Amino acid sequence: MAKVISLVNQKGGVGKTTTALNLGAYLAEAGKYVLVIDSDPQGNATSGLGLDPASIESGLYEVLAGRSGAKEAIHQTNIQNLNILPSNPNLAAANIEMVSVNNREGLLKDTLLGIRNDFDFVLIDCPPSLGLLTINGLVASDRVIIPVQSEYYALEGLGQLLSTVRKVQQNLNKELRIMGAVMTMHDRRTKLSARVIKEMNRHFPNRVFESVIPRNVKLSEAPSHGQTIRQYEPWSKGAKAYKRLAEEILKQE
Repeated sequence: MAKVISLVNQKGGVGKTTTALNLGAYLAEAGKYVLVIDSDPQGNATSGLGLDPASIESGLYEVLAGRSGAKEAIHQTNIQNLNILPSNPNLAAANIEMVSVNNREGLLKDTLLGIRNDFDFVLIDCPPSLGLLTINGLVASDRVIIPVQSEYYALEGLGQLLSTVRKVQQNLNKELRIMGAVMTMHDRRTKLSARVIKEMNRHFPNRVFESVIPRNVKLSEAPSHGQTIRQYEPWSKGAKAYKRLAEEILKQE
């Protein structure tokens, strides 16, 4: 049965989608069968794997709304072993429509019941908010990875996120655990980046991944080509960092 991991941070621009896609690519390279779920209405994970969100007829929204089966909505990517349950613009309505639905926090968990056995890893790319789509991701997950940008305000908002995770653990998903924080956009030329990592390790001992993702132009360029860094520039620093992160996660299995 798949290990289900949500990538969560209510701050935007911290590398959630970049981490979901590139971690997925390197887990797939390691021979694992991987599903990425694009739970963000912006559809960046979908376009980052070469699909056009606007042309997706059956995506996560249609699955959550009961208009499509999960298996029918899954697309195989051009990377062996890597699949995506994509997003389309309809997903923007889900946060509002789900409010009046029974078991609204458990819709994604129910969706995964029929497909968890088909994969080794399911990575849920959550939107930059703590709304119902993110709560659904947490309820459906075994583990949480928190991408954190190596910048001055890195710790801001983490308290609220951890409080949300605790509430989900207490009320909706007792099995949920924080796997760790992954530091992204690290600039080793600046003292600030080093200080932020030190601060994170002080606040969250043994909860920060050793693999640190550098600020890397190639990582930023790859999604515009509909590719992961493994396809776009496999020898770049960003690629090597995500490969190390995948290896670190595989050791935790």
